[in-house]
Amino acid sequence: MSYLKERILKDGKVLPNNVIKVDSFMNHQIDPQIMQEIGIDFYYRFRQAGVTKVLTIEASGIAPAIITAAHFKVPMLFAKKTQPSTLNNQERYETDIHSYTKDVTSRVIISKQYLRADDRVLIIDDFLANGEAALGLIDLVEQAGATVVGVGICIEKSFQVGRQKLEAKGVPVHSICRIASLENQQIEFLESN
Repeated sequence: MSYLKERILKDGKVLPNNVIKVDSFMNHQIDPQIMQEIGIDFYYRFRQAGVTKVLTIEASGIAPAIITAAHFKVPMLFAKKTQPSTLNNQERYETDIHSYTKDVTSRVIISKQYLRADDRVLIIDDFLANGEAALGLIDLVEQAGATVVGVGICIEKSFQVGRQKLEAKGVPVHSICRIASLENQQIEFLESN
């Protein structure tokens, strides 16, 4: 059993509406050892892809993305949910992303200065449910004329449609943990990813 599966079983909590809470080690309080293992996993999976940039969305994707970027020795870029006063509308790419967990749509932005057409982008996120965050990030990459080389997901809820949406776009997806079911507040994993 993988390090991340063990930690999910130990400290994860299943909430109503197919939500799994992992904030004790992943997206509120962060366990750096878990992040290190995640970064290594994504590095080995995508090391032949010519990654020049790692991209995520604030805030929960930042920890695994920065560690992954460190293994690739490339910059990590995150899509912001608020526009800084130093960035005007002509200098940015933007898209709307709906969060399954929070049930809110956010306009996210990236400065054109940091995403170029020659970039080969690895997208990293903590969760994959319906795929909206990853699809929004893919949209930003496509606006820049850059190439998405893959999507790395820490925890995938395989009983939702996110993976199918990404695969339909022809994007390679690697999920460290794939959850088959959260029925009856029990976590059941898929054995392969």
